[in-house]
Amino acid sequence: MICCLNPYCEQPNNDDGTSRCQSCGSPLDPLLRGRYRPVKNIGRGGFGRTYLAVDTDRLDTPCVIKQFAPQTQGSKSFLKAVQLFEQEAQRLNELGEHPQIPTLLAYFEEDKFLYLVQQMVPGQTLYQDLVDQGPFSETAIRILLNDLLPVLQFIHGRGVIHRDITPNNVIRREIDGKFVLIDFGIAKQFGEALMQETGTRIGTEGYSPIEQFRSGQAYPASDIYSLGATCLHLLTGCKPESLYDAMEGRWIWQEKLRDQGRPLHPGLTAILSLMVQDMVGDRYPSAQAVLDDLRRLPQFHGEVPGWGSDQASQTRVGSSLFSSIGSMPTSGGNIGHYRASAPASSELRDKSGAETASVPPTQPPPPPRLSVPPPDASSKPSMPLPQGQRTPPPFPASSKSSQDSKESGSQERTGAKNTRSERVPPGWQPVNELKGHQSWVVTVAFHPKQPLLVSGSLDDTIRVWNWETGKPTYKLAGHPRGVNHVALNPEGRILASCGDDATVRLWDLTDGSLIHTLKGHLRDVNSVALGDKTPLLASGSEDSTIKLWASDRGTLLRTLTGAGAMIKTVSLTARDQLLISGGLNNDVQVWNLQTGKMIKVLSGHTNTVNQVAVSSDGRFIASASKDRTIRVWSLATGNLVQTLQGHTQEVNSVAFFPGSQFLASGSSDGSLKLWRIKTGAVEQSLAGHFSSVLGVAVHPSGKLIASASGDKTIKLWKWQR
Repeated sequence: MICCLNPYCEQPNNDDGTSRCQSCGSPLDPLLRGRYRPVKNIGRGGFGRTYLAVDTDRLDTPCVIKQFAPQTQGSKSFLKAVQLFEQEAQRLNELGEHPQIPTLLAYFEEDKFLYLVQQMVPGQTLYQDLVDQGPFSETAIRILLNDLLPVLQFIHGRGVIHRDITPNNVIRREIDGKFVLIDFGIAKQFGEALMQETGTRIGTEGYSPIEQFRSGQAYPASDIYSLGATCLHLLTGCKPESLYDAMEGRWIWQEKLRDQGRPLHPGLTAILSLMVQDMVGDRYPSAQAVLDDLRRLPQFHGEVPGWGSDQASQTRVGSSLFSSIGSMPTSGGNIGHYRASAPASSELRDKSGAETASVPPTQPPPPPRLSVPPPDASSKPSMPLPQGQRTPPPFPASSKSSQDSKESGSQERTGAKNTRSERVPPGWQPVNELKGHQSWVVTVAFHPKQPLLVSGSLDDTIRVWNWETGKPTYKLAGHPRGVNHVALNPEGRILASCGDDATVRLWDLTDGSLIHTLKGHLRDVNSVALGDKTPLLASGSEDSTIKLWASDRGTLLRTLTGAGAMIKTVSLTARDQLLISGGLNNDVQVWNLQTGKMIKVLSGHTNTVNQVAVSSDGRFIASASKDRTIRVWSLATGNLVQTLQGHTQEVNSVAFFPGSQFLASGSSDGSLKLWRIKTGAVEQSLAGHFSSVLGVAVHPSGKLIASASGDKTIKLWKWQR
């Protein structure tokens, strides 16, 4: 089967071997981005269509493609739709590390349409389960809550609110019975400026709380409400709007259950009632608070419609609630039976003394937490100059300077430069913002001798900027897919770039001409490095290999194998003797380039290594990881020197300052942090981007920093005395 990608085609599914759609006549492209083959249209909506597909680069692994093709082209609604679609890609990219959230595989533009490719989750939605098997039992609801609440706790801990939890947006995974939360299309960061005007409805009617429908505001308690309404639908088989008496202003779901002759434990009744309170402050403030009360309920044996005992035990999520779930026959109907093994906890009491779930504080919720953390409070006092350093250290004198720099930088964030009359406190200040890329900017590199900055983006282009004026010099468009990394040689004449087209390209920066296109990798190339003393180029790829090339001739010298996993990053040491790599196996590898052998493995990270960097004096390696830490290693011994902790989400990029005393890092938490390596302390935290910081570069002078972000901008930061 091959699917037509014309979003307006009425019958898009075609037989294999067909060159044109038999319904609309559009030409059929067998592969999107050269690897994704759409095989069946499985959904459509106002923003486009959803396709079942296979990834031909991964042995035809099934995946899901979302195509952005909104029906309306009005400027306001169209831009809002684009923003929502891109936002879903950003959220999946940030949250996909959780096993119960689909992983983002790709996000790109092709033939004037936007596409989002994500992991396919085999299984049925909760709504499909309800249709097939009837209302859920009490056991099934408890299992659902214990399994899904930790997922909410995870996303809320990263500043994200889902805002559309419904039975259609939760899938019970076929392989293990776990519940997977899908569709982050309208998810929001706590501190994002709300796009919606007052009165705009956000979410799904019946499942969304009043604060979302009236003002577009959302809190963690808003997701708690939606999950509670979902449970009421599953328990009763009735949609939430039919379970609420608008005339009396109260829920009537308990009456529905009584009419059906289905008793429910009073403790669970109280928990569900608190989850769906109208006022935000009357609900549970967090997912953990709900879990705490669930775990106070008595243990019991019960039945789950259509589930065997092995499925139920696999669905258990570390809760004491189900210490002894027995066999669950399917012949007992849809009514869940429980046998209490302990009396109801006396801790579950409401204000009147009646037994109920613990009531959270009723005061209004605190202001939403900003998606970008404020400057770090651990900034150090003024410090002496490192030996041999001629300029002041590139950090503020105190934590107050860090805070003041944030507060005084609002004008600079618009691109305006400082004037001497502004009384800017010492520290790093934003001095310019470079705009022009049409998608995430993922990599930046300074020219070593001229006031030029090179950036690469998922919009498939490389841009060269004059950082003094903030103006673009020229644009290089050679990669047909996203650009993942750029690097310059020490003279600044040769630029290397790599991308999702599985190639490395070499450019002459003096005129922007293409010198060589290096082919040989089988999958996306994620990182490149150019030699310091020799015409050597290294590239690391998703095909788990590192290739060494002669950059002057454009020929392959050697392929390094044995890393055992996708390569995310490569870096060369001075004099081109050693190569450092990292990737999906969580390790940092050190390679001898003369022998092509791996000579050291530096273990310690607990998740993917996103980037490595080598200090200019060759003493240290820094590794940035998805585990939210930066580790600094001794290159000579391989010993761990320092673990830098402070980012609240994965660390995407890291760069040394000259002299190896300090380090800069960029994270998906939206911040840029500057560290003192010796103490491991954050010297300054820079906030200004409205999305993940994906790339960081430090100018050879040590007085200028560039940060690239998912908000499509590059910010320049300068040390101000």
